[in-house]
Amino acid sequence: MEVISLSRILAYWEQKQADRIAIRHEDESISWHQLELDTNRLARAYAELGVKEGDFVTVALPNGIEFFKSCFAIWKLGATPQPVSAKLPKFERDQIIDLGKPSLVVGVDDTSSSVATVHSQYEPSNSLSNETLEEKTAPSFKAMPSGGSTGRPKLIVSAIPAEWDVDFEYLEIRKRGAMLVPGPLYHNGPFMWAMIALFRGNHVCVTTRFDAEQTLSLIEQHSIDIIYTVPTMMQRIWKLPESTRTKYDLSSLKTLWHLAAPCPAWLKQNFIDWLGAEIIWELYGGTEGTGGTIINGVEWLQHRGSVGQPGDVGEMKIVGEDGQELPAGEIGELFLRPYTGAGSTYRYIGAEAKSLEGGWESLGDMGYMDEDGYLYLADRQSDMILSGGANIYPAEVEAAIDSFPGIRSSAVVGLPHEDLGNAVHAIVDVPGVDTPDGIAEQALMDHLQERLVRYKLPRSIEFTSEPLRDDAGKVRRSQLRAERISS
Repeated sequence: MEVISLSRILAYWEQKQADRIAIRHEDESISWHQLELDTNRLARAYAELGVKEGDFVTVALPNGIEFFKSCFAIWKLGATPQPVSAKLPKFERDQIIDLGKPSLVVGVDDTSSSVATVHSQYEPSNSLSNETLEEKTAPSFKAMPSGGSTGRPKLIVSAIPAEWDVDFEYLEIRKRGAMLVPGPLYHNGPFMWAMIALFRGNHVCVTTRFDAEQTLSLIEQHSIDIIYTVPTMMQRIWKLPESTRTKYDLSSLKTLWHLAAPCPAWLKQNFIDWLGAEIIWELYGGTEGTGGTIINGVEWLQHRGSVGQPGDVGEMKIVGEDGQELPAGEIGELFLRPYTGAGSTYRYIGAEAKSLEGGWESLGDMGYMDEDGYLYLADRQSDMILSGGANIYPAEVEAAIDSFPGIRSSAVVGLPHEDLGNAVHAIVDVPGVDTPDGIAEQALMDHLQERLVRYKLPRSIEFTSEPLRDDAGKVRRSQLRAERISS
């Protein structure tokens, strides 16, 4: 066990592998030695701008080496990085800034701001020293944003201090391996996988945005042994022509993680058949860190559709509308809590947790447990469609739609209906078209009738060429529904 402050962790690995590539982004790369020197100088520049130990610093940078430099410079001052999308509208960004009250915002050129800002191409003065700084450890190593699509955002501040045990075997991330993260670093999953890989001395490769063939090429080119994905990425890889998908050497790959959204069973099965069950891993959990599940492909084949059993972090139970725990097989709201004595794993700024007596908290997810204690997820309660008295979970309908050839993704919402209360409406993303040309609506409906009971079938279908999910695989159904109702 070797716990090291994140203000010292670059120096630790720089001593062991100074000339090895630490981070690669597109055609740029940086060694551990240069990363250590550059972040020492950048930390001093941030300090001159007012960053102090214990502060938050908002990081509004796109994927790239500069994002990592900024975060490590912040840790070197004993402060906490608070990432946001570089494309976030000013209105929403200002709400997050108002919550976190950072001492600096990185990646924003706003002279009118009441908070100090530096633009995305900011370079510290060469007059500043790049020597090692005094060791300081922030009380929290991250403060991630959440929400904002339908209301005021919140911050989820981790209770884990800014330090890491470099010997800790976690998430199948090997020491001095090679990690590929093609997702947006301001999201918790990509942030965690990329940073922990660096904490473990890995070569980390990131992309500006996800591209299916580029992903396969990078695995071959850099002998990647572990990759972070979401189901949307997996689907786009699978829909490449087979001759393209199979021409790359993926023999270095030991672990493929997928998380952040439900993975259709057909898609997961195809990846297991292609890459091997032992390579495919899935994680369910929240940014809050109150609990979660992990399952690999071998175990999934024995419990098809499950996301696994509660792990070492905490406990889970399924609760009905009356607040009582439900028996196996019944869908209800999922509540989690850290194991007794573990203490709180996070704190909210700008929100209150939905909780039950005894320290149980809900992330808003629905699901059920089987007799063996394996968790099966349904949709969030807010996304569930009540149509004609029946509960319809959009993810199930979306999985059936997405399995039809030529479709990139879909989103299913409930629209007001005089007779049924809500009618199932499908928004279908077909790349390059604004009309159903190339996708025969009747053929799609025939396909769905073979996979869904009648009451789950869409009453209406809308075709679009606009992506419905972001690079992290997230879809905002409530926003899509509101837009269609208002129009």
